[in-house]
Amino acid sequence: MEVVNIVIEQGTDYEKVFTIYNPDKSVLDLTGYSGVAKMRKFSGSAVSTSFNVGIASTAGKITVSLANTITSQLEAGRYYYDVIATVESTGKKIKLVDGMVLVNASESI
Repeated sequence: MEVVNIVIEQGTDYEKVFTIYNPDKSVLDLTGYSGVAKMRKFSGSAVSTSFNVGIASTAGKITVSLANTITSQLEAGRYYYDVIATVESTGKKIKLVDGMVLVNASESI
């Protein structure tokens, strides 16, 4: 699992691409995986914001994104997020990435 802290500007489109590696540093083939990513104000919070998740299977890339209509509704401050993948054939869930989110206020929204 990788820890990556991210910054989101209120009222803007956000996108981040993560490349996922095997322990031997080769790119993980994500064929047959699905993904979900959410951010919460604190771990265990019932209220969350879901990212859109895209997977480029053989490239080992997972893209998370939020539209400006969503980021404009976020309160400025710190959040926690994680990206979870599910192996469709077995149902096994793997946390691939997590970290902190800093949402910066925008005076223009």
